[in-house]
Amino acid sequence: PPPPVSVAAAEQQTVPVQIRSIGSVKVISTVSVRPRVPGQITEVHFTEGTDVKKGDKLFTIDARPYEAAVKLAEANVAKSTALYKGAELNLRRTTQIGLTAGSQAELDAAKTAVDSARAAVAADEAAANAARLQAEFTTITAPIDGRAGAILATRDLNPLVVINQISPITVSFSVPEQQLPLLAAARLAGPPRVEADLRGGGPLAAGTLQFIDNTVDPGTGTLACKAVFANEDRKLWPVLFVDVTLTPGERPNSVLVPVAAVQAGQQGNYVYVVGAGDVAEARPVAVAFETGGRAVVASGLRPGEV
Repeated sequence: PPPPVSVAAAEQQTVPVQIRSIGSVKVISTVSVRPRVPGQITEVHFTEGTDVKKGDKLFTIDARPYEAAVKLAEANVAKSTALYKGAELNLRRTTQIGLTAGSQAELDAAKTAVDSARAAVAADEAAANAARLQAEFTTITAPIDGRAGAILATRDLNPLVVINQISPITVSFSVPEQQLPLLAAARLAGPPRVEADLRGGGPLAAGTLQFIDNTVDPGTGTLACKAVFANEDRKLWPVLFVDVTLTPGERPNSVLVPVAAVQAGQQGNYVYVVGAGDVAEARPVAVAFETGGRAVVASGLRPGEV
């Protein structure tokens, strides 16, 4: 007897329009931490591979030479301040004497001494501030929130450590240039939804489309896109490859058939349609895309046909 076959009726539904691609996870911000002053590292305040917050202590450089420089600068400020006060006293005395017996040359010299002493105080105070700033640089802190990499200080390398921002994080991928009108229309209603599959099972990571490049790659005919993910569970990791599903909108009144019903031939895709007398005939169809194990037929079938 002839072998039995399974049949299914073509359905009509509103389905989400989905664009699939392969994406690469990239960090939004990465910082190479470098020392601002030379010196020997005396303390490391974090464990490599752990999360750090902005302002957290990372390294401490031997501060003793810089503290000594601060004391020397402050002593110079005190010295120049005393000379300045002495010059002012001398100017007052010269002014009083000048009313009777002092010469104009002595008065001018006293004024010049005061101006010179005032400038010396300003220069020494600036030097003291610079010395204090150098001393502050002996404590190295994290400039951003992120995850610290391996400690490089023991390898005599620069930078000391690299910090990558993990939450949020982005995924870069490309879409065919034919999808540009659809993406442009979808962005007018809000950022389209993007899902990332880590290929390891479990729930998909959910994000939104953030960026569409302003030019099409002439070599591949694709458009570069970027989606942002909150990544609070830290499932997405820098440079990881993921399967991306972009949903720019919905397609109403779509005709759907099981993917197994669509065959590929030399003339393109076709399906067997059961006609009068339960006789099957091949009919060419155009498939728009696949979703959830079903093919969305753009042309060639009507709803209800078997």
